[in-house]
Amino acid sequence: MSISLPPVSPPLPHVQRWKRDVSAKSALDWLAAGWRDFTVYPGQSLAYGVLVFFISDAVVFGLFRFGADYILLPAVSGFMVVGPLLALGLYEKSRRLEAGARPTFKSMIFVRPASGGQVLFTGALLSLLMLTWLRAAVIIYALFFGVRPFPGFQNISQILFTTEVGWTILIVGAFVGAIFAAFSFAISAFSLPMLLDERVDAFTAMGSSMALVWNNLGAALAWGAIVLALMLISLAMGFVGLIVLFPIVGHGAWHAYRAMNAPPVGVASASDIGRTIA
Repeated sequence: MSISLPPVSPPLPHVQRWKRDVSAKSALDWLAAGWRDFTVYPGQSLAYGVLVFFISDAVVFGLFRFGADYILLPAVSGFMVVGPLLALGLYEKSRRLEAGARPTFKSMIFVRPASGGQVLFTGALLSLLMLTWLRAAVIIYALFFGVRPFPGFQNISQILFTTEVGWTILIVGAFVGAIFAAFSFAISAFSLPMLLDERVDAFTAMGSSMALVWNNLGAALAWGAIVLALMLISLAMGFVGLIVLFPIVGHGAWHAYRAMNAPPVGVASASDIGRTIA
């Protein structure tokens, strides 16, 4: 007596939830879209850039005023950590333009995220991450120079670029800083626009952002490189470049979120996942 086995059904097609049809060249499209948003009611974006410029100058002045200039370099590099949080109003302008609504400077300053207080939680986490980086930078300095006081900017540049110890601390500091920057970029690149746009919790948004970055690494790295280059240009201009470049990057970041957050057919969005968990 023979036993016939039922036919084996072929496996269902596997849908990659976090993979998007974007290439590294897409980062240039996001930047171009950011420029287009900047040119619509440009006064609002320029005013926002001026505000960011004054905040940056006030922080630098405060560091010198209270004798904390020794953390100026790591604080400037830490701007990349909290920058996405400062751009929240720019996301709001791009969101309103996309919806066909007229943005106002008031709406850019007093933003009402769809996720409510979850944005504050993410902002607190990014601020804590920046403080941790500042502490790590101080520890790195102490490991190489001991407990000697900071020699001041008139002497530190010569020490860093003309001595073996200086080059070593630059390499170690750049490596450690890159780890902090990579982690902060991964959790904030798309989470803050998501928290503005969707009713989702902070952990879901940050986890989704990290998954999107990891599964679309080429486009994410290209966008991160563009942001870094523009921020370095602003730094070389004494923060004046922030008045124009920061709004363009902020608007571009919204379009990067839109391109990345569109789920494949049959896959739930992050907001749907968040509601299901809740």
